[in-house]
Amino acid sequence: MTVRVGVITFPGSLDDGDARRAVRLAGAEPVALWHGSHDLEDVDALVLPGGFSYGDYLRAGAIAALAPIMSEVKDAAAKGMPILGICNGFQMLVEAHLLPGGLIRNAHQQFIRRDQRLVVENADTAWTNEFRRGQEIIIPLKNADGGYIASDETLARIQGENLVAFRYAGVNPNGSIDDIAGLTNEQGNVVGLMPHPEHAIEPGFGPDTAAAMRSGVDGLRFFTAAVSAVVHAAA
Repeated sequence: MTVRVGVITFPGSLDDGDARRAVRLAGAEPVALWHGSHDLEDVDALVLPGGFSYGDYLRAGAIAALAPIMSEVKDAAAKGMPILGICNGFQMLVEAHLLPGGLIRNAHQQFIRRDQRLVVENADTAWTNEFRRGQEIIIPLKNADGGYIASDETLARIQGENLVAFRYAGVNPNGSIDDIAGLTNEQGNVVGLMPHPEHAIEPGFGPDTAAAMRSGVDGLRFFTAAVSAVVHAAA
């Protein structure tokens, strides 16, 4: 089967094209979707890409979470469709209450851009099933509003239900509580993270690794994992 992955473009999206390329390199068909539509065009999975939707006014992701297509995104999430929110997309998922907690301005009040080491904390989701728990990966990071926050009660639930998908390793770049870099929902079909896996998909253009400069391709496995999850579910 040909897996179709929708990538939603919002006003201010920056990385939707890169996300579509990652989908294509993972062997799936990228489908461009528009924030103002109510039609998901029969896709099998969804990506909410990075950028500065609606200029990050009010709060990052807050206005985008109210876009017309988000009604369909919520319905798809409830039905188990794999959904990935990257950076601004993660902020949208939190604002839409598809993932718990909140995201605020980085603790140092500055935009940050770096190759970031992550530890995989949950390898049982639609987007992480090609990793192993405890594995360290390198994914580019770029954000100004990436500080993850949560109440004590919410944090206890996140930890108790194994909803942390990724933690920052080595350096906490933005002051996120408990070094949280990404989350999943209870079903494991919705994943959000601040780093950008779509920027680590091709040798020569990814983050530096111990093997060679710009050789990191850990991000591609997010997308191949989702393709595998869809194919497995359809079998």
